[in-house]
Amino acid sequence: MMAMKAEAVICGAGIAGVSAAYTLAVEKGLQGILLVDQGAPLSLTSDHSTECYRNWWPGPGDAMVALMNRSIERLQGLARQSGNTFRLNRRGYLYCTASPQRAAEMQRDGEQISALGAGPLRLHRGRPGDPLYQPVHPEDFEQQPDGADLLLDPALIQRHFPYLTPDVVAALHVRRAGWFSAQQLGMLLLEQAKNRGVRFVSGQVTGVRQASGRVTAVQLADGEQIETPVFINAAGPHLRPVGRLLGVELPVFNELHLKLAMRDTHCVLDRSAPLVIWSDPQRLDWSAEEQEYLREEAGTQMLLGELPAGIHTRPDGGPGSPIILVLWEYRTRRVEPVWPIDEDALYPEVVLRGLARMIPGMRTYLQKAGKPRLDGGYYTKTRENRPLVGKLPIEGAFVIGALSGFGLMAACGASELLAEHVTGGPLPPYAGAFSLERYHDQAYLAQLEAWGVSGQL
Repeated sequence: MMAMKAEAVICGAGIAGVSAAYTLAVEKGLQGILLVDQGAPLSLTSDHSTECYRNWWPGPGDAMVALMNRSIERLQGLARQSGNTFRLNRRGYLYCTASPQRAAEMQRDGEQISALGAGPLRLHRGRPGDPLYQPVHPEDFEQQPDGADLLLDPALIQRHFPYLTPDVVAALHVRRAGWFSAQQLGMLLLEQAKNRGVRFVSGQVTGVRQASGRVTAVQLADGEQIETPVFINAAGPHLRPVGRLLGVELPVFNELHLKLAMRDTHCVLDRSAPLVIWSDPQRLDWSAEEQEYLREEAGTQMLLGELPAGIHTRPDGGPGSPIILVLWEYRTRRVEPVWPIDEDALYPEVVLRGLARMIPGMRTYLQKAGKPRLDGGYYTKTRENRPLVGKLPIEGAFVIGALSGFGLMAACGASELLAEHVTGGPLPPYAGAFSLERYHDQAYLAQLEAWGVSGQL
């Protein structure tokens, strides 16, 4: 049997692999690309995302802001070309706090992120001469504000976001942010890639052959050999084992993140709301009986203590949809990926209680919530929560991954960066920040010891 031949083999058909195939085939004109995955395209973590995007990322350095700005530019270009078939909006992210100390931190952090290139920070204190606050347009992504608005006037906050608790003393509205349909974007990219000759092969990559330090072929589980000079690891949660097929140990791990979809039948959350995030740690209000129950199990005792900030929610679907999505990683778990995912039976109860701290009207569902839908996926991360995009130590081998919880928002920018590596094109200034080679830089490794916030929600 003659071996199949390809100019490039991409392992993984999630959003990273599909975006890579699109960019290489459609924009760079590379012929003979094979996209290989055991499952259907866009069917694992890419199918269980919150589908949000933002350019608001902390340092050190401006690499993440620059990558996201570029990725969002490309998303907007695709939206214009396609008539916005994937329903890109610009509703923004709204970070809320009831802590005056945290409000001051929001201003300080906002000034720093603004200086990294994320756009101007506008302060709204309820005083004469304040800039005008422009409300969101629920569907339009054009002609919207950039940067962020920090609302420090509780009356202004309640006027525009009346569903929030009156305890909120500051709300940071990040404006170059919103969400879109992941499946529609993915299928748009995949269809255009296929029109330029990309082929999808259902199978598992079990080996990568090398000769004289370079890639020569890829082997599939069914024995098929694919001769190729280029192999791209875009395997998402399987990034590390696929890297080992090349003899390369990638410094990544997986976290399980769950997502709740529930019916907001009382329209507590405005259907035109942005992604709303609670920025304060909190303790949940358990009854004495519930506290006794939670103390009995080692795995639930932590629910009695202070839980981390970060619970967030947004409307899902069109104006007539009652569905909202709610996410809160109140306990982070490093795991090996398995499907179906391990569910947390207490997750809906815990998340709803936490959500009610930010949006008091959600308490109406504590005793009579309909049956929620629970799903989730794996965040594949580096220790500093920045992606891996670029060359691997073997000639012809590349990686695009560790896109953590920001794969959909970063994919268009990351795939462009990958394509420049593959084709030998000019690299942007931020390329080194995402290269595997950064871990060979002793100064960088020393910096990691003092690394601050990661930007993870």
